[in-house]
Amino acid sequence: MLDYFSHKFNSNNFRLVMTILVKDEADIIEANIRTHASLGVDAFVIMDNSSTDGTRDILIRLQKEFEIVIIDEVGEYNQAKWMKSLAKIAKKRLKADWVINNDADEFWIPKNKLTLKENLAFKGSVLTIQRYNMLLLDKKEFFQSPYYVKNPIFYSKENQLNSRKISITLTKIAPKTIINPHGLIYLRGGNHKALHIANIRDYLRSGYDKIKRFKDIEVFHYPIRSYAQFEKNIKNRKRLLESKKRINMGPHYRRWVELYNKGELEDEFYRSIVFKEDDIKTLLKYDIIEYNKKINLKIRGIDG
Repeated sequence: MLDYFSHKFNSNNFRLVMTILVKDEADIIEANIRTHASLGVDAFVIMDNSSTDGTRDILIRLQKEFEIVIIDEVGEYNQAKWMKSLAKIAKKRLKADWVINNDADEFWIPKNKLTLKENLAFKGSVLTIQRYNMLLLDKKEFFQSPYYVKNPIFYSKENQLNSRKISITLTKIAPKTIINPHGLIYLRGGNHKALHIANIRDYLRSGYDKIKRFKDIEVFHYPIRSYAQFEKNIKNRKRLLESKKRINMGPHYRRWVELYNKGELEDEFYRSIVFKEDDIKTLLKYDIIEYNKKINLKIRGIDG
C-alpha cells in the first residue's frame, strides 16, 4: 500500500492498463477493446465469467493483435472483489501505472484532442470521471445513437421502482474512477468509488461525493443494447437470485427479474427505454439529452 510513495512515475514511459469483467458480451467487446487500444491503452486484463455466446472466442482472436490477459472466473458474481483482483493483476503482471476498471458497455472518451494515455501523463491516485447513459433509438443498433443524457431526471427512488412509465436510462448514474494501483486500498461496487492511500485526507474531509471530477475524460455507457442482450442479462440475474446464496443485487434488477417471471419484461419495461423520433425532439427541447456524434466516430475508429 505504501508503495505509492516509492513508486517512480515516468510521464514519457508509463503503462495504462484496462480491466474488464465480461459475461456474454459478444456484441460489444471487440468494439470496446479496439476503441480503447486506439486511444492509448497498452494492455487489457479481462475476466470471463463463464460466457457462452462466443465472447471467449473473440478474446482469443484479439490476443493476436493486442496484449490481453484472460482470467477465468466460474464463481458466483462478486464485482467489487473481482475488480480489485484485476487491478492487482494489472499492477503486478502488466506493470500498470494507471488502471481503468471498465465494463464492456462503457467507452472512455477524451474531451480534448489527446488520447487517454496522453491525458494521464502524470502521477496521481484516484480520478473521478463523469459518466453518461446513451439512448437506445427505435430500430437502430446501439452504436448508431449519438444522444446521451446530459441532464438526468431526478425521479424519487420509490417512483423509479414502482412506475412503469419511467425510463431508467434518463436517471442519474454514478461516476467511475481511474486508479493508480500503487497505494490502492479498495474499490467500491462497480468501480464507482475508490479509497487510496493518497486520497484518505480528502475522503475524511469531504467524503467520496465531494472529490473533484477529472474533466478531460468522459464515460459513455450503453446500458441497453438490444432486447436480446437485455433479456440474457436478466436471465443471469434470475439464476443468481434463485441460488441459495445471499446475493447483493440492486432493487432495479430484482424488479426486472420479477417482470421477466411474469412475462412482462419486454412490453412493460423495454418499450420505456427505446426512444422514437418524437421522444428525441422533446428531450432535446428540454435540454435533457445532447447530440454528440464524436462518440460514434471514436467507436468506429474514426478521428472525430
